[in-house]
Amino acid sequence: MSGNEAIARGAYEAGVTVAAAYPGTPSTEILENIVDYKDHIYSEWAPNEKVATEVAIGASIGGARSLAAMKHVGLNVAADPIFTYSYLGVNAGFVLVTADDPSMHSSQNEQDNRYYAKFSKMAMIEPSDSQECKDFMKEAYRISEEFDTPVLFRVTTRICHSKSLVEFGDREEVPFKPYSRNIPKFVATPANAKLAHVRVEERLKALEEYSNKSPLNKVEYYDKKIGIITSSIAYQYAKEVFGDNASYLKLGFTYPLPMQLIKEFSQNVEELYVIEELEPFMEEQIKAAGIKCTGKELIPLIYELNPEIIAKVMLDKTSESKTLSVNPVPRPPVLCPGCPHRGFFYTMSKKKNTAITGDIGCYTLGVSQPLEALDTCICMGAGFSAGMGMSKVFEASGRQGKVFGVVGDSTFFHSGITGAIDIVYNKGNMVPVVLDNRITGMTGHQQNPGTGKTLMGEPTTEIDVVGVLKAIGYKTVKVVDPCDLKAMEDTVKEAEEATESYAIVAKRPCVLIKGLPAPKTKCIVDKDKCKKCKMCLKVGCPAIFFKDGKSYIEQSMCVGCEVCMQVCKFDAIGRVGE
Repeated sequence: MSGNEAIARGAYEAGVTVAAAYPGTPSTEILENIVDYKDHIYSEWAPNEKVATEVAIGASIGGARSLAAMKHVGLNVAADPIFTYSYLGVNAGFVLVTADDPSMHSSQNEQDNRYYAKFSKMAMIEPSDSQECKDFMKEAYRISEEFDTPVLFRVTTRICHSKSLVEFGDREEVPFKPYSRNIPKFVATPANAKLAHVRVEERLKALEEYSNKSPLNKVEYYDKKIGIITSSIAYQYAKEVFGDNASYLKLGFTYPLPMQLIKEFSQNVEELYVIEELEPFMEEQIKAAGIKCTGKELIPLIYELNPEIIAKVMLDKTSESKTLSVNPVPRPPVLCPGCPHRGFFYTMSKKKNTAITGDIGCYTLGVSQPLEALDTCICMGAGFSAGMGMSKVFEASGRQGKVFGVVGDSTFFHSGITGAIDIVYNKGNMVPVVLDNRITGMTGHQQNPGTGKTLMGEPTTEIDVVGVLKAIGYKTVKVVDPCDLKAMEDTVKEAEEATESYAIVAKRPCVLIKGLPAPKTKCIVDKDKCKKCKMCLKVGCPAIFFKDGKSYIEQSMCVGCEVCMQVCKFDAIGRVGE
């Protein structure tokens, strides 16, 4: 099983009843697999990570073991409720899974979320393989309930997506804990929170005492000349490099750190090293406790670790390798053939006096050549709100041209609505654009509030993007098919000239949505008419390239969106299959 699959299995075996998440790589598959246990676990895609966390917190207070899952930047969105819930404590067990992304395989930063455990004063657990992902979930819920604490379950991309053997266990049928109103515990007024903070500090002392004897921490003595303190996937890398030529303190319970155990281990080895991925989270605390060790003096502070890196920096060894004579052509990510976002970005690429504030999703690829039609990409929802700030500066400085802010349909529900409200409320001279492709695209086609289906496959209310925009005050909300370039250009021009609030919904389904009918026609180039002008290449479709000196469309990739047909000035592109 992958780590994500094993976490889902672990939640099932631990008796979890409620699970909520917002999809985000590398965590997405956790809820996609939990839904397989829908006879026992209610699961949902929430509009964002804050809502997912609050749903799981409510379930925990209500008496059921619950789980919230998200990628590392999602915890930034969920930080507000999680800090307070750490003060309050739980009723039934509560676990929050954070999937960090060292090397930023699919993220805008590689923040180390272990610091969230220390900052919010809650327990933290880190598995190092899929079996531990499953087994540690059970222990996480036991710790949560015994110590009255939320538990941060920290994994990384390599843990989430690597596969290893997993031995199943039976589901623990955990009875619902009785719920009764408890205002001093669960109502976070300042007076109650002051008392709660005292309890939290006492809890941390008890958790550290427990961590010194936790079964999640393991000492392995071999050659005692080198001692290595490590956790998570870094343990696997260290074992691969050193084998029996070093001793190990493998930590699965990593906050609070088992400092007594660490001191004992340090006294039994000659040289002590800390091998951890990204920040010196453990190293800083170990050195602060007066224990001499070596860590980031050798181990890199950025990007993923691997055995080769550890062998190089610690043993000055390089692995044998052969140089291949093949020079592969760079293949940066691009919008798919037939992507509905292409028509919008092609239209905007011709607007030289506009700024386009982008967002997180497939449409981030609008920045790629040849379109290059994005100015910013910060975080979920900033496509609207950062654009608002930029438009106010342009207005004050006298810069001509409007700002167009871009979000997708799932992002609109996640955190775009509040930005859209800000634009209307504060009279922003900008145009919010929702690229509605009818699905949560980049993370693998998860449902969202606008698709009419829940994670569990049930039909539900389809939240209307247009209706929401109108309800919050937009005078004009124009719906347009982005692959109709004439309509798209006319809409953008109309938006530029608008003097009242104007929003655009570019609506066309993603071509990869399951169940969509196959295209009836495809596009083909008439070589006799092709003038080699290369205008068709400017739409950036991967299906179009030059072959034998003329434009060519690869039929296995074409989906017949006809964007290329509309940009060809010589009618050299036509339909086939009608």
